[in-house]
Amino acid sequence: MIVWINGAFGAGKTTAARELIELIPNSTLFDPEDIGAAVVRLLPPKHLTEVGDFQDLPIWRRLVIDTAAAMLAELGGTLVVPMTLLRQEYRDEIFGGLAARRIAVRHVLLAPAETILRERIARRDTPPTLPPGEMGQRHWANDHIEPYRAALASWLTADAHLIDTGALTPYETAARIAEDLGAGTVPVCDIVQTPEPTAETVAAGVLLFDERDRVLLVDPTYKAGWEFPGGVVEAGEAPARAGVREVAEETGIQLEDVPRLLVIDWEPPAPPGYGGLRLLFDGGRLDSDRARAVLLPGPELRGWCFASEEEAADLLPPVRYERLRWALRARERGAALYLEAGVPIG
Repeated sequence: MIVWINGAFGAGKTTAARELIELIPNSTLFDPEDIGAAVVRLLPPKHLTEVGDFQDLPIWRRLVIDTAAAMLAELGGTLVVPMTLLRQEYRDEIFGGLAARRIAVRHVLLAPAETILRERIARRDTPPTLPPGEMGQRHWANDHIEPYRAALASWLTADAHLIDTGALTPYETAARIAEDLGAGTVPVCDIVQTPEPTAETVAAGVLLFDERDRVLLVDPTYKAGWEFPGGVVEAGEAPARAGVREVAEETGIQLEDVPRLLVIDWEPPAPPGYGGLRLLFDGGRLDSDRARAVLLPGPELRGWCFASEEEAADLLPPVRYERLRWALRARERGAALYLEAGVPIG
């Protein structure tokens, strides 16, 4: 398993993690800061100036998942990971990627009072891994207290085991974590386990519309970006029937008719992804009563909304938005379209 120690800068994550591996048999320390330092050295400076933090780099998040999985495969036991995660979508992406590898993550949040955080930050030295162009670590860490406060108020405590470390030494913090782990009071993070594909897949999505012709989008916990209700077609399953099944599982809405095909899109492989066929169907319009009846399964989806085409452009990853854009044109014209990589062919 992984014990992920989260918290604001200055909460004592790394010092507690070093103590913790002495208390948990067959445990190893993995600090994703080392991945960040390597990425900063490897990537072109121009590429780095486009982000404020190496956590904003998709390559960092992928490498954290892959490295953690590889270390567990090599060493077994428990991996202790001290790393601040303040953006929910990054937490979901990393924990979801680990869950897809059947790796349990126990999420511990160290949460001393803000006054104590600021005192600790004032005493710290400047590390070599700060993002390029940032001020000194004290200013940088203080600037991240507000995002931490916002995350704490919105999502951070939802699945994390909170420990107030204000009056604890690093050893006492580690002993408390070890005790709580042993007592079973630190639950496995509730992120859906979606197995990674091992070959090309066929996936079916269904577009559902409200009375203003806005499309229903859902926000998965296990991958970045919003999505349409739908999922991978199972062996021996008709794609349209798979879409109906996924709509019922993800939203609670039962479609009475087989939806009409709008788009077939061939998604080319982009390692580590395999690509495959992506189908979008027209599930029709929901009246206001049915729209209010949307019920999401907590571990898999964290939110839903109806969005206009323009609003969807800000929510969907580019490849999914292009798929939606052409599906809406097909719906207007009454004829299905064949796409390759989001571009109509023929």
